This record gives sequence, structure tokens and C-alpha cells, in this order.
Amino acid sequence: MTGGPVRAATAADAPAIRDLWNGMIRDTLATFTTVEKTQADIAALLAARPGAFFAADHDGAFAGFVTFGAFRSGPGYAATVEHTVMLAPRAQGLGLGRRLMQAAEAAARGMGHHVMVAAISGENPNATAFHACAGFAEVGRMPQVGHKAGRWLDLILMQKIL
Repeated sequence: MTGGPVRAATAADAPAIRDLWNGMIRDTLATFTTVEKTQADIAALLAARPGAFFAADHDGAFAGFVTFGAFRSGPGYAATVEHTVMLAPRAQGLGLGRRLMQAAEAAARGMGHHVMVAAISGENPNATAFHACAGFAEVGRMPQVGHKAGRWLDLILMQKIL
């Protein structure tokens, strides 16, 4: 396996995180949002999620990230988190996604969280397969709850009990 170690994401990663995320927003149906992230948005997210934002490098350059945060508001959901994981296309298939998820799961466990949720576009079968290999189970499918690029999109919910 190549690539550098998974590490805590820092403010210096904000431009690369923004660019990777915005490419996903602009060019794919993997996320339902159409509003691109600003560098300030990423900086605020990094500040709001200490210990819950990780980055990975490959060949000396930023290659991807994972972060997690509240699944839903309210004290009954406090032990459940939802995550986002993204890799640059050049870094896929190298095991970095698995290593990022392992870091996020360990951190979430260490913070006392019990369940991690993935909300995946039905147009992203690679993400569904990736999460299944990481031990996530499909627990729900919500037809046509997202709309982007003139299309109705399904949402697949997967979860892993930590």
C-alpha cells in the first residue's frame, strides 16, 4: 500500500479539502448539494470538529479526507455521527479510504459514539461497495428524496455499530 499516513487535518489543508469537495459538488451526483464550499466554510468545519477531521497524503500531496459530526440534533442522537469521506481520483484503490475510515471510527469510538452513518447517493455505487467492505450495512433506501441536475435521486443509508 502506498501513500502517507492518515493525520489530523489542519487549516493548511482547507484549500485542498475545498477543491476536492467542490469538484464532487460540481461534477457528480454523489452529493445532492449544489452550493460550493468556501475556504471559510472548511476552516469553520475544521475548527468545529477537533479530533474528527482527518487527511491522507499520497506521493507527498493531499489525497483525501474524512470527517464526522452530528447525525441529527437532540440528545437522543448524541451517540450517532454521520461522516463524509472523499478521495482524489488519483488516490483511489490504494487503501487510503480504508485507513481514513479506520481513523474516523477509532476517533468516534474514543469520543463515546456508538453508531456511524453513511448517507450515500444512489448514483454512487462505488461508495456503497466501499462502505459494505468497511463493515457498514444498508439500513434504508429513500427513493427520490434528492434532486440535482434535473434528476430525482435516491438516498441509501448505511450504518456501522462501533
